[in-house]
Amino acid sequence: VKGDFPAAEAAYHEASRWSRAPQPGLAQLRLAQGKLDAASASIRRMAEEVKEPGSRARVLDAYVEIMLAVKDLSAARVAADELSEIALRVQAPFLRAMSSRADGAVLLSENDSSKALDVLRESWRTWCELEAPYEAARVQVLMAVAYRQLGDEDAAKLEFFSARRVFERLGATTDLARLDAAVDEQASHSSNSLTTREVEVLKLLASGATNREIAHKLSISEKTVARHVSNIFMKLDLSSRAAATAYAYQNKLV
Repeated sequence: VKGDFPAAEAAYHEASRWSRAPQPGLAQLRLAQGKLDAASASIRRMAEEVKEPGSRARVLDAYVEIMLAVKDLSAARVAADELSEIALRVQAPFLRAMSSRADGAVLLSENDSSKALDVLRESWRTWCELEAPYEAARVQVLMAVAYRQLGDEDAAKLEFFSARRVFERLGATTDLARLDAAVDEQASHSSNSLTTREVEVLKLLASGATNREIAHKLSISEKTVARHVSNIFMKLDLSSRAAATAYAYQNKLV
């Protein structure tokens, strides 16, 4: 958490000497160090070996995070679903919070931002009830990404700011670095590509729907639709609905 990788590695090796399994912490350390291949190999092995539900839940939580980092979305989804099943059977609040966070992270990668936000809010509330500020802040980073994907920049900034305050108070330098990377990545992404809502608007626009029809379909105002259309034109450097329609077909959005 505090970014002291040598000390963390020494602690894991010491634990191993006393027959205490250093996983999944060691795999997560490799992830934090940017050693993705080592992290992936380590956590995959653990997923095959660990069977006891409590220990397996912790492995699956790390497994989801690492699989998302190495872009293996299908493996992350399978692990998140299994973690949800364990949480449902055991009925422990911390497992519910853990599984909801994992599910929300996968949903974000699946571009289901709205559902991800609902699931992540549930995780955040549970971590807060458990008085686990660090875990709650980790969820807030994911919530910020979801808000930004949905085009709600103000809400995203609030979540990023709140998470940053917690990480700074706890001295969580590794998480601060990840937060900064998420802010930079999302800011760059939003400047040259479309949000989930803008893609929805573009699909309807390309199908021939008017702004009024789009507003009715998405349960938003015509003014909001007009703003989305304007953003689409600006981001894609287009000047007409016909050009936007052509773009949608060329990129297999319809």
